[in-house]
Amino acid sequence: MQVLVIEDDEETAAYITKGLAESGHGADRAADGKEGLFMAMENSYEAMVVDRMLPGLDGLSIIKTLRASGQETPVLILSALGEIDDRVEGLRSGGDDYLVKPFAFSELLARLEALLRRNRPATVETVLRVADLEMDLLARTVKRAGRPLTLQPREYRLLEYLMQHAGQVVTRTMLLESLWDYHFDPQTNVIDVHISRLRGKLDKGFETPLLHTVRGAGYCLKAPDQG
Repeated sequence: MQVLVIEDDEETAAYITKGLAESGHGADRAADGKEGLFMAMENSYEAMVVDRMLPGLDGLSIIKTLRASGQETPVLILSALGEIDDRVEGLRSGGDDYLVKPFAFSELLARLEALLRRNRPATVETVLRVADLEMDLLARTVKRAGRPLTLQPREYRLLEYLMQHAGQVVTRTMLLESLWDYHFDPQTNVIDVHISRLRGKLDKGFETPLLHTVRGAGYCLKAPDQG
């Protein structure tokens, strides 16, 4: 996914672009409204994250101009204005979704992914597969090479999240926000402990490991042919 981030706040922009890069996505950043509109018109993006209050040209004006030109790229509006009237105005201006600051990156990413799914045929995925690893979401069973694996509830949720993001680097921040509901790093080894237990059940006794630690970044569940 290639995303255009139009955000004048350096810290917020860095938080978003870093998170997207860690999640395996590309991101370009514009620091003001006029630059953002130019980049949006001149380049092709799968989604855009647009701050509402921008120097030069405000976010809603950018969106209105893009929609008037026939561009239908999904837009997620970011704003510190969170009242109902503010949200309605943003959506009626052509925005596809509205996220109030401060926000968790995992929610921003989930909303972007949801925007991309809207125009795709609806499918219900009930079985996740990575190499010879299979998770049945209905039966809540996990097998590797046909061998059943017994997981604790938290281990199951952790593996499900990793399989849903197979081939991508999943950061500690993403895991803390999604599975432990922490929006900060509590500086504990809870993730390391659960990853270690899961790796023991997932890879022990098998020739090819699937769960990898990416030093300084996070963890990645991937098939051998994913590099």
